[in-house]
Amino acid sequence: MIAKEHPLVPLFEKFIADTLKGKRLKPDGSRIKPQTVANYTYVLRYLQEYEAAFSPLRIKVYKSESKRLFTAERNYWKKFYRQFTQFLYTQKKCFDNYVGTVIKTIRIFFNYLNREKGIVTGDFYKSFYVCREEVPIVTLMPQQLQFLIGDEQFNDRLSKTQLKAKQIFVFGCTVALRVSDLFTIKFSDIERVGDASYLPVKTAKTGTAVRIKLPAYALEIIAAFKTTARNRKTIFPPIPRTRFNNQLKELAELAGWTAENGKSRANRGVAYDFTTAATEKQYRFCDLVSSHTMRRTAITTMLMLGMKEHVVKQISGHANDSKSFHRYVNLVQSYLDNEMDEVFGKARA
Repeated sequence: MIAKEHPLVPLFEKFIADTLKGKRLKPDGSRIKPQTVANYTYVLRYLQEYEAAFSPLRIKVYKSESKRLFTAERNYWKKFYRQFTQFLYTQKKCFDNYVGTVIKTIRIFFNYLNREKGIVTGDFYKSFYVCREEVPIVTLMPQQLQFLIGDEQFNDRLSKTQLKAKQIFVFGCTVALRVSDLFTIKFSDIERVGDASYLPVKTAKTGTAVRIKLPAYALEIIAAFKTTARNRKTIFPPIPRTRFNNQLKELAELAGWTAENGKSRANRGVAYDFTTAATEKQYRFCDLVSSHTMRRTAITTMLMLGMKEHVVKQISGHANDSKSFHRYVNLVQSYLDNEMDEVFGKARA
């Protein structure tokens, strides 16, 4: 017996609305973050654009032992997956990681229909493959971070805007917070215990409690921003992400970090090399520095200088079984390999 069909888009809109209202929760009972809901809205937009380009999507609820009906429904969703991912790759110019994120959201949506709305869709969506790729981590080496912290001649070359961007960047490369958490830190968050100062925060993404002891140069940065804060409660002023990233690229170029640094992304597992749109030349290291570099630099610096993994995870808010954390460990291994090659190269000489 075949039950009635439901148009997919209104159900996806209901999925978003229920998430916003707190009717959908995480497995631990906490509410789903607004950033995640924002990602859902992007997926909804893609589904609407796909329907406009191809045909309306439907959810068919059925209870049947018919092999013919089973095969027809399976083929419907196989065709959707093939056409929708091709639409993302070709028309929306997406790459594997982002396509995988979109497909993962659609799988979550189907789980919601089956488990929370009682709409039995079948398990066809479980065959939607979630593509992934290991995107190379752009991070500063310890000597590069030390240069930004302590080179006064470099500071003298910077404008006031560039100096503020550098100070935020150095602070971010120290505390290992996500960018969204970094710009919400308040002056009142800083705790003093004896001669030491601490930054206790709870990360927005994981809810992990983090308490970080701040070095002297980080306290100097806080003091510098306090002199111009006026009525602002947050340590750092809000800066549009694109502008901040452009400022960081300028800083890295001024620092002389202009060595060529390849950039590639995968499309269905096939890597494609990029050149800069402006010059059609190979990307340089400075072209790839961004706000994400701060957290990556902080974590890798801690590991490179000998901090134990479980301590770094506690500071960074990574779970003990975090898969993403191992990308940092792999980067550190390559650093150690280079150091070993240099040492034994000298020994041989």
